[in-house]
Amino acid sequence: MKLSKILLTLILFIGVLIGLKKDLNFRTLFYDKVYNENFNFAYFNKLYTQYFGSPMPFFIDSTETVFNEKLVYTSLDEYYDGIVLDVDSNYLIPVLSEGMVVFVGEKEYYGNSIIIEDASGVEILYGNLNTFNLQMYDYVEKGTLVGEVDKQLYLVFSKDGEKIGYEAYLE
Repeated sequence: MKLSKILLTLILFIGVLIGLKKDLNFRTLFYDKVYNENFNFAYFNKLYTQYFGSPMPFFIDSTETVFNEKLVYTSLDEYYDGIVLDVDSNYLIPVLSEGMVVFVGEKEYYGNSIIIEDASGVEILYGNLNTFNLQMYDYVEKGTLVGEVDKQLYLVFSKDGEKIGYEAYLE
């Protein structure tokens, strides 16, 4: 079974490389979708995993949960184009929706931030992080550790650049 997954992954990879080398129309379409548009890697990963299993079939799958907490806060207020949650000191932040890390760095008004895009295209910005546990292009499950904040967590929920409601994510 693992050998067939490895072969399938290699065939797909080589097929894309051949298409990029031989077909100018395919190359143009590929570069436009991946580099010029907002390509949803989380959706592609979910689709691939649904039909073929792990995208990296030679890695050992681990089912052990290390961190799987729910977000707990004492108050919620509006903040710029998102919200601010009051939390405990040195609070560990869980991922609210599975997806792919698409940004790690400094954001104006939000400090150290991580943005995770889920399979439906919703981007969640986690801001004011003291420390963080993720890197670009990490695929994370709901409940995974994002990082740590001290007393306030900034969250921004958006899709296609437009602010959306947070209510569905804060149960």
